[in-house]
Amino acid sequence: MSESTAAWVAAGVRGVISAHTQAQDAGRTDDIVALYTPDAVLELPGMDPVEGHDALREAFKSWAPTQPQLHLVTNTVVTSWTEEEATASSDVAFLQRGDSGWAVQIVGHYEDTLRRHEGAWLLHRRNTHFQ
Repeated sequence: MSESTAAWVAAGVRGVISAHTQAQDAGRTDDIVALYTPDAVLELPGMDPVEGHDALREAFKSWAPTQPQLHLVTNTVVTSWTEEEATASSDVAFLQRGDSGWAVQIVGHYEDTLRRHEGAWLLHRRNTHFQ
């Protein structure tokens, strides 16, 4: 694969991860769901997998922020790719603002699989680990 293709894949992957983070922190459920393939799976510790758009919409709606929050996603590395599928690994820190200011609530890690769907990169599987 050419360097320009690798750069195109990396930019697409990082764009989806960033858009997801901003939509989630703003509570824009439909924007979040639009970043997943129709058959996507979200895996979170201690929960059954969340599968498909309807279940994702219900889950993210129930997790909509009730106070200011930030998911700080960093150290994203695209670990493998083709022109149709890519995997990426990212670190995440989740912060919320309370009465005494901002505080880290959770530190974790994302393992993402993205696929091309109707001309766009979308999340197909997100496996979240908490540290």
